[in-house]
Amino acid sequence: MGSDNSSFVEERSPGDVTVTNFCIDKYEVTNAQFGEFVKATGYVTVAERPLSEEQFPDLPDEQRLPGSLVFEIAKPGVKQVSFLSWWHWTTGANWQHPFGPDSALTNKSNYPVVHIAYEDALAYAKWSGKSLPTEAQWEYAARGGLDGATYAWGNEYSEHRANTWQGIFPFFNTKADGHLGIAPVGSFAPNGYGLYDMTGNVWEWTTDFFQVGHDRKSHQINPVALNQSFDPKKPDESKLHVIKGGSYLCAPNYCSRFRPAARESESPDTGTTHIGFRLVKNLASSTLPLMSNNNGTTD
Repeated sequence: MGSDNSSFVEERSPGDVTVTNFCIDKYEVTNAQFGEFVKATGYVTVAERPLSEEQFPDLPDEQRLPGSLVFEIAKPGVKQVSFLSWWHWTTGANWQHPFGPDSALTNKSNYPVVHIAYEDALAYAKWSGKSLPTEAQWEYAARGGLDGATYAWGNEYSEHRANTWQGIFPFFNTKADGHLGIAPVGSFAPNGYGLYDMTGNVWEWTTDFFQVGHDRKSHQINPVALNQSFDPKKPDESKLHVIKGGSYLCAPNYCSRFRPAARESESPDTGTTHIGFRLVKNLASSTLPLMSNNNGTTD
C-alpha cells in the first residue's frame, strides 16, 4: 500500500499487507441503483436533512436548510482564486439534484450517485447485503495486478484512461477525455481485474479512519483503521474517513490523485458533487480463485 514516489506525505511509506478474497463491484453505485434503494426503504440522505441545531447551535434557521457542497468552475477572466473557493454550499443540492434544486437526473441513471455522506453509503450497503471496502481492499482492487505501478493502467499518465481534469484547474477544462463533469460508469477501459473507474470520475468511500501513512497497517492481514483519525491539515476534525481514487476534478497541475496509492481524508457528514462509492462482499473462504462473472461483480 502507498507510494514513496509521491510528493504526498500521507501516501508514504509503502507497506506490505495481505487481503483475503473478496468480491467488489465492477462499477461505482449509480443513480438508478441508489434510486431503487430509496424507493424500497424511503431513506433520506444527509444532504436532504436540515442541519441539526445540536451540531450547529450558532446557525440561524435559514442556514440550516438541507444542502450540500457543489463545485463551480472559476469565472471567465479570473486569473487567481483563493484555495477551495470553487466549493459552494448550495441549498437544495443532493443526490437527486446534484447542482441545486433546479438540476435533475435526466438521462443520468447510469452515472455515479454523488452527494453521498458516509452514513448514506453504509445504509445502502446494509440494504444490499454488502459492505464498504477497507482501504487495503480498495487499493488492491484498483491496482489490477500491477504492483508498484503509478496508475491503474501503468506508469505513464494518459488523459484517455480515466475521467480526470484536462487543462488548468480550476480555470478551464479542455475535455480531452470527452467529459467536462462526471461520466457514465464504464466509459473508460477497465483495469487488469475488469474493474471500471477505480481512479477518476468520483472519489470513493472506504471504512478506514484517516491516518497519515501506512505504518500501523504494515504486515497485517486485512488491516483496517477503526480506532481514531487524524489529519494534520484538518486538526479540528475527527472521525475522518479515507476516500480513494480521485475524481473528474483531479488535474495534473492540482491534486493528481487519480492513482491507486492516492488517498484523502473526508468528514463523514459531508457530501459533494465528486464523492460516491462502490461495495464489496467478503468471502468465507480465502482459497477461491480470481475470476470474472456477468452480474456486475468481479470475484
